[in-house]
Amino acid sequence: MNTNQKIAKVHLTSRIRQLLVAVLSICFGISMYIAMNSFMAGVNNIQTEITFSSMSHIKIYNDLSENITSILPKPKDERTLLMVSNARNIQYTKGIKNADAIKDKLLNMPEINGVALQLNEQIFIRNGVSNTSASLSGIETINEHKLFEIGKYIIDGDLSDLDKRSDGIILGVGLAQRIGVKPGNTISLSTSEGVSKIFKVIGLLESGSKVRDMTSALVSIETARQLFSKNKSYATDVLVNTYDYNNAKTVAEKVRKHTDYKVESWQEGNSQLESSSLLRDVLAIAVSLTILIVAGFGIYNIMNMTVNEKIKEIAILKAMGFNGKDVVEIFLTQSVAIGFIGGIVGVVLGNVIVQILDIVPFKIASLNTLPVAYNIKDYILAFSFGAIITLIAGYLPSRKASKVDPVEILRG
Repeated sequence: MNTNQKIAKVHLTSRIRQLLVAVLSICFGISMYIAMNSFMAGVNNIQTEITFSSMSHIKIYNDLSENITSILPKPKDERTLLMVSNARNIQYTKGIKNADAIKDKLLNMPEINGVALQLNEQIFIRNGVSNTSASLSGIETINEHKLFEIGKYIIDGDLSDLDKRSDGIILGVGLAQRIGVKPGNTISLSTSEGVSKIFKVIGLLESGSKVRDMTSALVSIETARQLFSKNKSYATDVLVNTYDYNNAKTVAEKVRKHTDYKVESWQEGNSQLESSSLLRDVLAIAVSLTILIVAGFGIYNIMNMTVNEKIKEIAILKAMGFNGKDVVEIFLTQSVAIGFIGGIVGVVLGNVIVQILDIVPFKIASLNTLPVAYNIKDYILAFSFGAIITLIAGYLPSRKASKVDPVEILRG
């Protein structure tokens, strides 16, 4: 330890309360930065999990053509005028008849993590006098669970039971409550074409999305094909998941080369989800940095007061031969020490706060506690930002101290 560092140590230890306030200010800023970002990251993660519990990264379906083809041939004679009033877009085929072939092609692409087929149709469910519309999804249970982990949202029953019973159906908890049924009860299901069948409720689905839980009904895709009289490879939707959902738009461009059906990435169909996640991240960082900057102003004020209090000592040191660089080193050492101590304590305190948040009861979907994420990056950034702000807050007063004229100060 050189002479400058020894002087800095004396300055720090001579005012313990002042040192404690400075350390606590940076400690509070860093701990709040960690807590805020960990919580917001947890919220984003659970929002993403809930969103993608029913929505794939890429969706392939049979869409109406954007170009309206004339139902009458173009006249060969240029003098003949052809006029069609209120032209309609006619879709001669519905759904995807060769879904298995498309699925096999997609599974050979290295960017794709999984593919699942669905048959989705609107149906009517009757239980006694209760009659309501619902969205029926015929699913491949194994592939559906691989893509969406839907099995963990089944709160009563087992997803695999759909493959064991052709008359088995799983209802959203809201839908079951609305029509007044429980697992083990039977319901009557009717299609828009007038086909009716009796199903037994073998499970309940609670996804965390109120809209989905109020309208969803699940059966096996084989059962759905029989109910709607479709061929073995028929599906209305081919759902695709990539290894990184952020790259869905790029992968969707490659998928379009393998099929003539409509290919849509989740960003194209749900751009508001991406925007809301980005806004939450920006808000968390802005609030956290504001706290750190406020803490930096506190340290600046403390260091500035220290310079004013030690102004005569600084003049004496300069009269004894200490130059401006020595004075900067003395006060900068103090601010670095404050930043380091406050940073270490702040990181520890921030981790404690995150652990406390992690055990706070909060019931939604599959969650039982508040969502938090332990990201080592947040801890490193918090300590780094704290150190930088402390360094800046200490340098400005020290630079002011280095320019003190000892003659004028000692003369009074």
